[in-house]
Amino acid sequence: MSERLSRGLLTAATVLVTALSVNGFAVGGIAAAEPAAGAPLTAEDGTRIADIRHISARVLDVGVHSAAMNTVTRLTVLRAADPDRPAPTFYLLNGANGGSDGNWLETTDLVQFFRDKQVNVVIPFGGAGSYFTDWRADDPVLGRQRWSTFLTQELPPIIDAAFRGSGANAIAGISMAGTSVFQLAIGAPELYRAIGSYSGCVRTSDPQGQAMVQAVVTGQRGNAANMWGPPSDPAWAANDPYLNADRLRGTSIYVSTGNGLPGPRDNLPGAHGDAMQLMYQLFFGAPLEVVTNVCTHQLQERLRQLKVPATFDFRDNGTHSWGYWQDDLHNSWPMFESALTRDDTPAPPSR
Repeated sequence: MSERLSRGLLTAATVLVTALSVNGFAVGGIAAAEPAAGAPLTAEDGTRIADIRHISARVLDVGVHSAAMNTVTRLTVLRAADPDRPAPTFYLLNGANGGSDGNWLETTDLVQFFRDKQVNVVIPFGGAGSYFTDWRADDPVLGRQRWSTFLTQELPPIIDAAFRGSGANAIAGISMAGTSVFQLAIGAPELYRAIGSYSGCVRTSDPQGQAMVQAVVTGQRGNAANMWGPPSDPAWAANDPYLNADRLRGTSIYVSTGNGLPGPRDNLPGAHGDAMQLMYQLFFGAPLEVVTNVCTHQLQERLRQLKVPATFDFRDNGTHSWGYWQDDLHNSWPMFESALTRDDTPAPPSR
């Protein structure tokens, strides 16, 4: 078994044991590509495009130096169908491993699905166990984590300038990142027109939520105290989307989850012929999805009480795995497309 897979299973096992206990359950290519003519490669704060390399005609591997994290973060950018016309930007976040063991580019039909769509798709890599938030202290293992600053302040203007962005943004994420998309939208009002959470658990500050967060972070060898402090610190509640959900008004929301029952993706073809992956889906992904199902019902009730509109998709089956997240992306895209293409120009005042 590879070290990467072993670590992935260990992380999944840690999160699963924690989740069940707290919830009462027993690229290649080297040719450089030029950004849009006249696009600034460096922002005033020092954030800059470090390099752009072709993977294919429309898929680029982009390195962006983050001033906040003082490192180069790799992105996959799928250009819009017509790169010479302005296009909105759709950010897709990977899960707890940061994309090292399964990601949107390699594990889904992303390129084929967006082949005719006028949208730039941006997939950041890295951020394993980070919750894509700003940590209060550098972690001895995970290093400097300033993902919220990077994703909401540094990256959007660089992407828009380099790839003819229209200024309209949306974001979606799986698993751990299914929590992060809510946090990012709450922390940066009006940046994202729409958010999507696939198989996530949004609560972070109650005992069960804290245990889940700590399990995810610990699974990547980090220390959650460097993120939001000790469990008694107010930062845990400040970053809890469940408690701050009223601040999502005006944002289009899509939330999905399975229920842990094996479904049409839980077989060898659904696992791309990988028997070990299928074992993961059935023995770890199934109970994990039971937990996210409970979390999603709690969020649905919370938003109902607050009268915050949202679309919920409770699948009749499905485990915590990429085949279902690909389906979720397909099913949620009409909402994202509507939000990204609507005309938000204020109407002229009546005379």
